[in-house]
Amino acid sequence: MVTGTLLALSSCGDNPSEQSQATGSEPAVSSVAAPPVETKEPNTAYQPAFPDQTRVAGLKSTTAYEGKVLTDDLEKPWGLTSMPDGRLLITEKAGTMRIASLSGEVSAPITGIPNVNAEGQGGLLGVRLDPDFEQNRMVYWVFSEPLPEGNLTAVAKGRLSDDEKEIEGATVIYRATPAYEGTLHYGGRILFDKDDNLIISTGERSDAVTRPQAQQLNSSLGKVIRITKAGEPVGGNPFEGEAGAKPEIYSYGHRNVQGLAFHPETGDLWENEFGPRGGDELNRIEAGKDYGWPTVTYGIEYGGDKVGEGIQQQEGLEQPVYYWDPSISPSGMTFYSSDSIPEWKNNLFIGGLGGMQIVRLVLEDNKVVGEERLLESEKQRFRDITQGKDGALYAVTDQGRLYRVYKK
Repeated sequence: MVTGTLLALSSCGDNPSEQSQATGSEPAVSSVAAPPVETKEPNTAYQPAFPDQTRVAGLKSTTAYEGKVLTDDLEKPWGLTSMPDGRLLITEKAGTMRIASLSGEVSAPITGIPNVNAEGQGGLLGVRLDPDFEQNRMVYWVFSEPLPEGNLTAVAKGRLSDDEKEIEGATVIYRATPAYEGTLHYGGRILFDKDDNLIISTGERSDAVTRPQAQQLNSSLGKVIRITKAGEPVGGNPFEGEAGAKPEIYSYGHRNVQGLAFHPETGDLWENEFGPRGGDELNRIEAGKDYGWPTVTYGIEYGGDKVGEGIQQQEGLEQPVYYWDPSISPSGMTFYSSDSIPEWKNNLFIGGLGGMQIVRLVLEDNKVVGEERLLESEKQRFRDITQGKDGALYAVTDQGRLYRVYKK
């Protein structure tokens, strides 16, 4: 067990051309301009659709901050969310939930959770507490459900017992059909919107036979889904009443959505998704829009061939706000809304799996204007990240660690 390991992760400088990220009455605090953080050769010579769609200028935080390993006693954690008292509810891929204190103590596995298929990229995935958790103690989660006809992305809910040892009355409320025998690309993130409806991400299940379903409105694969707490389509969803379309679909044309977050000021929904070899994307999600996969992409097949016709832009298909080539394998993400580090206010933080870092993106007018990479020296696969009740960032890694990142 590792507890309390402290990392010095600060950088400093004073550049008159620095751009302030402070808001409101906070004093201006700036990040230092730097060369683009990506230095590896891209997989393709594809040209972006607009300036700074990829390899934007780098930034360095000027505020001194620290990263601390609270524990490494987790087993392949996948999702995490803050509890009202500041502790963290964490899912583990094999099918367990645990509660971690901010001193690094980890609970015994919580029982009562339906079985998952943890092969490949499956398992117990994203998790969120009901907005009324303090009254009803309800927990919602996403998992890869094994069925006779194959596996699928499912959403379940249940009550966390008063003694926090079990989930009571676990019930599956939604299944992203059709089921498929593969074990890849489940999506699996979950959020509550301002109206207490659920936003769910799914994947297109990766294989050539399922990939086209990302473009098909009669399939739940490769979609962002909006449902009620009971698992029903939300009234007013963009394809409500359209013949042959699933009314729970909010947006489509996605490959494997691994990050979902609402901007703390604009309320806009943002997502990230895996590309194939290159072409990881950051998108701002709008209702009813088609985000292009597999028709357009900035990535290529793992063997080096073009995806489809090798198109990157097509009328009627949304462009990513930002993309990465080579891939960083973006995963869970969160916006920073704390006042603790003003230069981070409203910045987006994304866990990197293949890249083994936390990515910080600065957004202005829905464009990325700067990128920084944190904790690269840790060589960890950062699976999910959230902002805690104390304003610090908390992140989990595939290797079993829970990190706290906060102002020094």
